[in-house]
Amino acid sequence: MSENLTLDDVAVPLRALRLLAVDFGHLPAPTVHVSTIYPERLELTFYDDLPGFEMWREALGAAPDAVTYREQNDGQTGVLQAVVDHAGAAVRLTGYADIVAPVLVGGAV
Repeated sequence: MSENLTLDDVAVPLRALRLLAVDFGHLPAPTVHVSTIYPERLELTFYDDLPGFEMWREALGAAPDAVTYREQNDGQTGVLQAVVDHAGAAVRLTGYADIVAPVLVGGAV
């Protein structure tokens, strides 16, 4: 689908981004991604900022039970993800955070 697309072809997620900037400009800035591979999607990614992910999830009205959780990097990284519709675009929120292993003290189990 990405062959020969124009900027007009990704206008939906760009319009959604513009509206988000106006309505939620006070929220933490995510990494933003728009792609010709998924021309109807706007991706907002939070690296080491799960509170930022949560603020955006609430602002966009994604229910807590709509958030998926998985781990990657041999269980060292937790990934939260939710997809909501906003201004006609599929807005995909993704949050990454290190998983900190508990430290055993004095041989405690």
